[in-house]
Amino acid sequence: MKIRRVSVRAVPAVAAAAALAVVTLVPQQAQAAPGPLVPAAALAGLTALTAAGSYYDEGTGRLVVNVLGRDAEEIVRAAGALPRRARFSQARLDATRRVLDDRAAIPGTAWVTDPRVNRVVVTADSTVKGERLARLNEVTSKLGDTVTVRRIGTRLTRMIAGGDAIRGGSARCSLGFNVVKDGQPYLLTAGHCGNVVANWSAEKGGPVVATTQTSVFPGHDYSLAKYVPGVEHPSAVTLNGRQTQPITHAAPAYNGESVRRSGSTTGVRGGRVTGVDATVNYQEGQVTGLIETTVCAEPGDSGGPLFDGDAAIGLTSGGSGDCKAPGAKTYYQPVPGALAATGAAIG
Repeated sequence: MKIRRVSVRAVPAVAAAAALAVVTLVPQQAQAAPGPLVPAAALAGLTALTAAGSYYDEGTGRLVVNVLGRDAEEIVRAAGALPRRARFSQARLDATRRVLDDRAAIPGTAWVTDPRVNRVVVTADSTVKGERLARLNEVTSKLGDTVTVRRIGTRLTRMIAGGDAIRGGSARCSLGFNVVKDGQPYLLTAGHCGNVVANWSAEKGGPVVATTQTSVFPGHDYSLAKYVPGVEHPSAVTLNGRQTQPITHAAPAYNGESVRRSGSTTGVRGGRVTGVDATVNYQEGQVTGLIETTVCAEPGDSGGPLFDGDAAIGLTSGGSGDCKAPGAKTYYQPVPGALAATGAAIG
Protein backbone atom coordinates (compact mmCIF):
# COMPACT_ATOMS: atom_id res chain seq x y z
CA MET A 1 0.00 0.00 0.00
CA LYS A 2 1.29 3.46 -0.84
CA ILE A 3 0.29 7.01 -0.11
CA ARG A 4 0.23 9.98 -2.43
CA ARG A 5 3.23 12.24 -2.39
CA VAL A 6 4.26 15.33 -4.34
CA SER A 7 7.52 17.24 -4.63
CA VAL A 8 7.70 20.88 -3.61
CA ARG A 9 10.39 23.55 -3.88
CA ALA A 10 12.93 23.50 -1.09
CA VAL A 11 13.52 26.48 1.22
CA PRO A 12 16.54 27.91 3.04
CA ALA A 13 18.34 25.64 5.47
CA VAL A 14 18.57 26.47 9.14
CA ALA A 15 18.71 24.58 12.41
CA ALA A 16 15.73 23.14 14.26
CA ALA A 17 15.24 25.26 17.40
CA ALA A 18 16.38 28.27 19.35
CA ALA A 19 16.60 29.24 23.00
CA LEU A 20 13.31 28.92 24.88
CA ALA A 21 11.58 28.06 21.59
CA VAL A 22 11.04 31.76 20.94
CA VAL A 23 12.27 31.38 17.37
CA THR A 24 11.21 28.68 14.93
CA LEU A 25 14.04 28.03 12.50
CA VAL A 26 13.68 26.72 8.97
CA PRO A 27 14.86 23.06 8.77
CA GLN A 28 17.32 21.86 6.15
CA GLN A 29 15.87 20.63 2.88
CA ALA A 30 17.27 18.29 0.29
CA GLN A 31 17.72 20.93 -2.42
CA ALA A 32 19.56 24.22 -2.32
CA ALA A 33 17.66 27.52 -2.30
CA PRO A 34 18.54 31.17 -1.82
CA GLY A 35 18.84 32.37 1.75
CA PRO A 36 21.28 32.28 4.63
CA LEU A 37 22.01 29.46 7.01
CA VAL A 38 20.87 30.45 10.50
CA PRO A 39 22.39 28.14 13.13
CA ALA A 40 20.54 27.86 16.42
CA ALA A 41 23.60 28.92 18.40
CA ALA A 42 23.60 32.28 16.63
CA LEU A 43 20.22 33.13 18.18
CA ALA A 44 20.90 31.67 21.61
CA GLY A 45 20.98 35.15 23.13
CA LEU A 46 17.25 35.61 22.53
CA THR A 47 14.78 34.84 25.30
CA ALA A 48 11.02 34.79 25.76
CA LEU A 49 11.28 38.38 26.97
CA THR A 50 13.29 39.71 24.03
CA ALA A 51 11.78 37.82 21.07
CA ALA A 52 8.37 36.61 19.90
CA GLY A 53 8.55 33.94 17.24
CA SER A 54 9.65 33.92 13.63
CA TYR A 55 8.52 33.04 10.14
CA TYR A 56 9.96 32.41 6.69
CA ASP A 57 9.33 35.28 4.26
CA GLU A 58 9.19 33.82 0.77
CA GLY A 59 9.47 37.27 -0.80
CA THR A 60 12.91 37.92 0.69
CA GLY A 61 13.95 34.31 1.17
CA ARG A 62 14.87 35.21 4.75
CA LEU A 63 13.93 34.22 8.27
CA VAL A 64 12.08 37.09 10.01
CA VAL A 65 12.42 37.22 13.80
CA ASN A 66 10.18 39.33 16.04
CA VAL A 67 12.25 41.18 18.62
CA LEU A 68 11.90 43.65 21.47
CA GLY A 69 14.84 45.97 21.88
CA ARG A 70 18.01 46.99 20.06
CA ASP A 71 20.20 44.26 21.58
CA ALA A 72 17.87 41.57 20.21
CA GLU A 73 17.91 43.27 16.80
CA GLU A 74 21.69 43.10 16.71
CA ILE A 75 21.67 39.40 17.60
CA VAL A 76 19.25 38.63 14.77
CA ARG A 77 21.15 40.70 12.20
CA ALA A 78 24.43 39.08 13.17
CA ALA A 79 22.82 35.67 12.61
CA GLY A 80 21.84 36.64 9.06
CA ALA A 81 18.09 36.92 9.72
CA LEU A 82 15.79 39.96 9.54
CA PRO A 83 14.70 41.55 12.85
CA ARG A 84 11.17 42.93 13.12
CA ARG A 85 10.08 45.07 16.06
CA ALA A 86 7.19 43.53 17.99
CA ARG A 87 4.84 44.90 20.62
CA PHE A 88 4.38 41.73 22.68
CA SER A 89 7.04 39.30 23.88
CA GLN A 90 6.75 35.54 23.62
CA ALA A 91 6.36 35.43 27.39
CA ARG A 92 3.34 37.74 27.20
CA LEU A 93 1.73 35.73 24.41
CA ASP A 94 2.38 32.47 26.23
CA ALA A 95 0.61 33.91 29.28
CA THR A 96 -2.37 34.75 27.08
CA ARG A 97 -2.49 31.16 25.84
CA ARG A 98 -2.44 29.83 29.39
CA VAL A 99 -5.50 31.91 30.20
CA LEU A 100 -7.28 30.57 27.12
CA ASP A 101 -6.35 27.00 28.07
CA ASP A 102 -7.71 27.48 31.58
CA ARG A 103 -10.86 29.48 30.82
CA ALA A 104 -11.85 29.14 27.18
CA ALA A 105 -11.48 25.48 26.16
CA ILE A 106 -14.81 25.64 24.37
CA PRO A 107 -15.68 23.08 21.66
CA GLY A 108 -15.55 24.76 18.27
CA THR A 109 -12.60 27.03 19.11
CA ALA A 110 -8.90 26.97 18.30
CA TRP A 111 -5.94 29.24 18.90
CA VAL A 112 -2.39 29.70 17.71
CA THR A 113 0.31 32.32 18.16
CA ASP A 114 0.79 34.05 14.82
CA PRO A 115 4.19 35.77 14.56
CA ARG A 116 3.07 37.78 11.54
CA VAL A 117 0.54 39.73 13.62
CA ASN A 118 2.31 39.26 16.98
CA ARG A 119 -0.90 38.07 18.62
CA VAL A 120 -2.74 34.93 19.63
CA VAL A 121 -5.39 34.32 16.97
CA VAL A 122 -8.54 32.65 18.30
CA THR A 123 -10.90 30.95 15.85
CA ALA A 124 -14.54 30.38 16.81
CA ASP A 125 -16.81 28.35 14.55
CA SER A 126 -20.55 28.55 13.92
CA THR A 127 -21.39 26.31 16.91
CA VAL A 128 -19.96 28.85 19.37
CA LYS A 129 -23.00 30.90 20.32
CA GLY A 130 -25.19 31.80 23.26
CA GLU A 131 -23.52 31.10 26.62
CA ARG A 132 -20.42 29.71 24.92
CA LEU A 133 -19.92 32.85 22.87
CA ALA A 134 -20.54 35.06 25.90
CA ARG A 135 -17.92 33.11 27.83
CA LEU A 136 -15.39 33.41 25.01
CA ASN A 137 -16.00 37.13 24.66
CA GLU A 138 -15.61 37.66 28.39
CA VAL A 139 -12.26 35.85 28.49
CA THR A 140 -10.79 37.42 25.36
CA SER A 141 -11.92 40.96 26.23
CA LYS A 142 -9.80 40.84 29.37
CA LEU A 143 -6.72 39.82 27.36
CA GLY A 144 -6.65 43.08 25.43
CA ASP A 145 -4.65 43.42 22.23
CA THR A 146 -2.67 40.22 22.78
CA VAL A 147 -5.56 38.30 21.25
CA THR A 148 -7.74 38.65 18.17
CA VAL A 149 -10.90 36.62 17.52
CA ARG A 150 -11.80 35.27 14.09
CA ARG A 151 -15.34 33.97 13.47
CA ILE A 152 -15.94 31.37 10.76
CA GLY A 153 -19.25 30.28 9.30
CA THR A 154 -18.36 26.58 9.05
CA ARG A 155 -17.74 23.96 11.71
CA LEU A 156 -14.34 23.10 13.11
CA THR A 157 -14.29 19.32 12.96
CA ARG A 158 -12.29 16.16 12.42
CA MET A 159 -11.92 15.13 8.77
CA ILE A 160 -13.19 11.56 9.09
CA ALA A 161 -15.72 10.06 6.66
CA GLY A 162 -18.30 7.16 6.71
CA GLY A 163 -2.97 9.62 0.70
CA ASP A 164 -4.70 6.29 -0.27
CA ALA A 165 -7.88 5.35 1.43
CA ILE A 166 -7.82 3.00 4.38
CA ARG A 167 -11.11 1.68 5.67
CA GLY A 168 -12.56 0.01 8.70
CA GLY A 169 -16.26 -0.56 9.29
CA SER A 170 -18.08 2.60 8.18
CA ALA A 171 -15.01 4.83 8.59
CA ARG A 172 -12.74 6.01 5.79
CA CYS A 173 -9.47 7.80 6.50
CA SER A 174 -6.19 8.32 4.67
CA LEU A 175 -2.90 6.58 5.21
CA GLY A 176 -0.27 8.96 6.52
CA PHE A 177 3.25 7.57 6.34
CA ASN A 178 4.77 4.10 6.30
CA VAL A 179 7.11 3.59 9.25
CA VAL A 180 9.19 0.93 10.96
CA LYS A 181 9.24 -0.14 14.61
CA ASP A 182 11.47 -2.88 15.98
CA GLY A 183 12.20 -3.95 12.42
CA GLN A 184 8.52 -4.43 11.60
CA PRO A 185 6.38 -2.38 9.15
CA TYR A 186 3.63 -0.09 10.44
CA LEU A 187 1.58 2.85 9.18
CA LEU A 188 0.82 6.19 10.83
CA THR A 189 -2.59 7.83 10.59
CA ALA A 190 -4.81 10.01 12.78
CA GLY A 191 -5.68 8.97 16.31
CA HIS A 192 -9.36 9.80 15.89
CA CYS A 193 -9.31 7.26 13.05
CA GLY A 194 -7.51 4.59 15.07
CA ASN A 195 -9.91 5.11 17.97
CA VAL A 196 -12.81 3.76 15.93
CA VAL A 197 -11.08 1.19 13.70
CA ALA A 198 -9.26 -1.93 14.92
CA ASN A 199 -8.67 -3.56 11.53
CA TRP A 200 -7.79 -1.61 8.37
CA SER A 201 -8.43 -2.60 4.75
CA ALA A 202 -7.29 -0.99 1.50
CA GLU A 203 -10.81 -1.23 0.07
CA LYS A 204 -14.30 -1.54 1.48
CA GLY A 205 -14.94 -5.14 2.48
CA GLY A 206 -11.41 -6.12 1.50
CA PRO A 207 -8.90 -8.19 3.46
CA VAL A 208 -7.27 -6.75 6.56
CA VAL A 209 -3.92 -5.10 5.79
CA ALA A 210 -3.11 -3.60 9.21
CA THR A 211 -4.31 -3.69 12.80
CA THR A 212 -4.33 -0.72 15.17
CA GLN A 213 -1.75 -1.05 17.95
CA THR A 214 -1.73 2.44 19.49
CA SER A 215 -4.20 5.29 19.17
CA VAL A 216 -4.18 8.66 20.94
CA PHE A 217 -7.03 11.20 20.70
CA PRO A 218 -7.82 13.70 22.16
CA GLY A 219 -4.74 15.30 23.70
CA HIS A 220 -2.79 14.47 20.54
CA ASP A 221 -3.96 12.86 17.29
CA TYR A 222 -1.95 9.90 16.01
CA SER A 223 -2.39 6.18 15.56
CA LEU A 224 0.03 3.36 14.78
CA ALA A 225 -1.19 0.25 12.92
CA LYS A 226 0.90 -2.84 12.22
CA TYR A 227 0.86 -4.33 8.74
CA VAL A 228 -0.02 -7.99 8.31
CA PRO A 229 2.65 -10.09 6.55
CA GLY A 230 2.87 -9.76 2.78
CA VAL A 231 1.58 -6.19 2.42
CA GLU A 232 3.73 -3.85 0.33
CA HIS A 233 4.92 -0.89 2.44
CA PRO A 234 7.49 1.27 0.64
CA SER A 235 8.74 4.43 2.29
CA ALA A 236 7.24 6.41 -0.55
CA VAL A 237 4.00 8.06 -1.51
CA THR A 238 2.07 7.96 -4.73
CA LEU A 239 2.03 10.97 -7.03
CA ASN A 240 -0.36 11.41 -9.92
CA GLY A 241 -0.38 8.24 -11.99
CA ARG A 242 2.19 5.61 -11.13
CA GLN A 243 5.01 7.88 -10.04
CA THR A 244 6.25 7.74 -6.48
CA GLN A 245 8.54 9.85 -4.34
CA PRO A 246 10.69 8.44 -1.54
CA ILE A 247 10.22 9.77 1.98
CA THR A 248 13.54 9.95 3.79
CA HIS A 249 12.92 11.70 7.10
CA ALA A 250 10.53 13.60 9.37
CA ALA A 251 10.92 17.31 10.06
CA PRO A 252 9.23 19.98 12.19
CA ALA A 253 7.04 22.57 10.49
CA TYR A 254 7.88 26.28 10.49
CA ASN A 255 5.81 29.40 9.91
CA GLY A 256 5.62 30.35 6.24
CA GLU A 257 6.59 26.91 4.99
CA SER A 258 5.13 25.83 1.65
CA VAL A 259 3.51 22.44 2.17
CA ARG A 260 1.19 19.98 0.49
CA ARG A 261 -1.32 17.49 1.78
CA SER A 262 -2.70 14.31 0.25
CA GLY A 263 -6.01 12.71 1.12
CA SER A 264 -8.35 10.03 -0.16
CA THR A 265 -11.15 12.55 -0.71
CA THR A 266 -9.54 15.62 -2.25
CA GLY A 267 -6.19 14.35 -3.50
CA VAL A 268 -3.13 16.61 -3.42
CA ARG A 269 -3.62 20.19 -2.21
CA GLY A 270 -1.12 22.91 -1.31
CA GLY A 271 -0.80 25.90 0.99
CA ARG A 272 1.32 27.41 3.75
CA VAL A 273 1.95 26.86 7.42
CA THR A 274 0.35 29.72 9.37
CA GLY A 275 1.10 28.52 12.89
CA VAL A 276 2.80 25.89 15.00
CA ASP A 277 1.82 24.64 18.47
CA ALA A 278 -1.87 25.32 17.78
CA THR A 279 -4.62 24.26 20.19
CA VAL A 280 -7.93 22.93 18.80
CA ASN A 281 -11.01 22.26 20.93
CA TYR A 282 -12.94 19.55 19.09
CA GLN A 283 -16.31 18.36 20.33
CA GLU A 284 -14.49 15.26 21.63
CA GLY A 285 -11.84 17.20 23.56
CA GLN A 286 -8.78 19.41 23.30
CA VAL A 287 -5.77 18.62 21.10
CA THR A 288 -2.55 20.60 21.51
CA GLY A 289 0.72 21.08 19.65
CA LEU A 290 -0.83 21.04 16.17
CA ILE A 291 0.32 22.65 12.92
CA GLU A 292 -2.07 25.17 11.34
CA THR A 293 -2.15 25.65 7.56
CA THR A 294 -4.15 27.19 4.71
CA VAL A 295 -4.41 23.83 2.94
CA CYS A 296 -8.00 22.70 2.43
CA ALA A 297 -9.33 19.28 3.40
CA GLU A 298 -12.62 17.41 3.57
CA PRO A 299 -14.03 14.36 5.41
CA GLY A 300 -12.03 11.26 4.51
CA ASP A 301 -8.75 13.18 4.33
CA SER A 302 -8.10 12.53 8.04
CA GLY A 303 -4.74 10.93 8.77
CA GLY A 304 -3.31 11.80 5.36
CA PRO A 305 0.23 13.12 4.96
CA LEU A 306 1.39 16.73 5.13
CA PHE A 307 4.80 17.03 3.52
CA ASP A 308 7.51 19.30 2.15
CA GLY A 309 9.92 17.79 -0.35
CA ASP A 310 10.97 14.40 1.00
CA ALA A 311 10.14 15.38 4.58
CA ALA A 312 7.18 13.98 6.52
CA ILE A 313 5.65 16.94 8.38
CA GLY A 314 2.19 16.11 9.72
CA LEU A 315 -0.92 13.92 9.84
CA THR A 316 -4.26 15.52 8.93
CA SER A 317 -6.33 16.05 12.07
CA GLY A 318 -9.20 18.41 11.26
CA GLY A 319 -10.16 21.90 10.27
CA SER A 320 -12.85 24.18 8.91
CA GLY A 321 -14.15 24.90 5.43
CA ASP A 322 -13.65 22.70 2.39
CA CYS A 323 -11.90 22.63 -0.97
CA LYS A 324 -14.82 24.24 -2.81
CA ALA A 325 -14.29 27.77 -1.47
CA PRO A 326 -11.31 29.81 -0.20
CA GLY A 327 -10.59 30.43 3.47
CA ALA A 328 -10.10 26.88 4.74
CA LYS A 329 -7.91 26.18 7.77
CA THR A 330 -6.56 22.75 8.62
CA TYR A 331 -4.63 21.29 11.55
CA TYR A 332 -2.04 18.50 11.67
CA GLN A 333 -0.41 16.27 14.25
CA PRO A 334 3.37 16.79 13.87
CA VAL A 335 5.05 13.61 12.64
CA PRO A 336 8.24 13.96 14.75
CA GLY A 337 6.15 13.93 17.92
CA ALA A 338 4.13 10.91 16.80
CA LEU A 339 7.31 9.00 15.95
CA ALA A 340 8.88 9.83 19.30
CA ALA A 341 5.77 8.78 21.21
CA THR A 342 5.37 5.44 19.38
CA GLY A 343 9.05 4.54 19.02
CA ALA A 344 8.73 4.33 15.25
CA ALA A 345 10.86 5.78 12.45
CA ILE A 346 10.30 6.70 8.82
CA GLY A 347 11.24 3.71 6.70
